[in-house]
Amino acid sequence: MDRTILKLLVVTFCFVFGGVSFAEDAPNLTSPLGYWKTIDDISGKPRSIIYISENQNSLQGKVVQIFPRPGHTIHDVCTECKGENSNKPILGMTILKNLQASESQWQNGEILDPANGKTYKCNIRLTDNGKHLNVKGYIGIPLFGRSQTWERVSGVKA
Repeated sequence: MDRTILKLLVVTFCFVFGGVSFAEDAPNLTSPLGYWKTIDDISGKPRSIIYISENQNSLQGKVVQIFPRPGHTIHDVCTECKGENSNKPILGMTILKNLQASESQWQNGEILDPANGKTYKCNIRLTDNGKHLNVKGYIGIPLFGRSQTWERVSGVKA
């Protein structure tokens, strides 16, 4: 076989099959599945990376990376948590659970705040064409809750 044809076949093969690999790594901007950077409300600095995945037709989110605040480490445990998360490492902890898809958001879930050990009802909604995630934690009704904006990140390997 001519070397030119062989080179062309190799380049074509790499392009076609290499493209599939890149497509799998690209985030789906219409879904909250993937990696999200949480931002500290006071300092504006990153706090953690949360990986949101699907589990039995609902979404869950797990802490896969921590950016420790002064006086803290990546090995901190949830001293304020009750039950199964009591004194467990925050790194690796599932903090989002049971989010169900609805028309424009995912709702009726729960979010755990490892800083105070409290669990809140939770809704999430994509914004900015899927680049940000509005996370609303509340007690009672969403009107009286607190929101955070998480930033989508890529290239994270947990």
